[in-house]
Amino acid sequence: QLQASGGGLVQPGGSLRLSCAASGRTYVAAWFRQTPGNEHDFVAVIRWSGGSTKYADSVRGRFTISSDNAKNTVYLEMKNLNPDDTGVYYCAASRYSDSYAYPRPDVFEYWGQGTQVTVSS
Repeated sequence: QLQASGGGLVQPGGSLRLSCAASGRTYVAAWFRQTPGNEHDFVAVIRWSGGSTKYADSVRGRFTISSDNAKNTVYLEMKNLNPDDTGVYYCAASRYSDSYAYPRPDVFEYWGQGTQVTVSS
């Protein structure tokens, strides 16, 4: 079970930190973003063991995914936000290594409920 939190309304250039608390350990955890009428777009992924990370080109350098293994929690630190970052952010987790190599929504078995991020002045 995944529980996401931390969304909200922020002005362009602002920052937010999302949290995703997991009830168990998997191989990887990731964040996806969904906007109306669109599929879940990949944002970032992290391996629980070792902490390797990957990012979508649109967020690299502005977003940071991290994990606290003791708390079974994954974070997404978002800086220099712009209106294109608006959407519902979902955390997801998978037990399989392919989910890190190919972070597509269909390879993740576990999903949180989503948290709304709105970037607007």
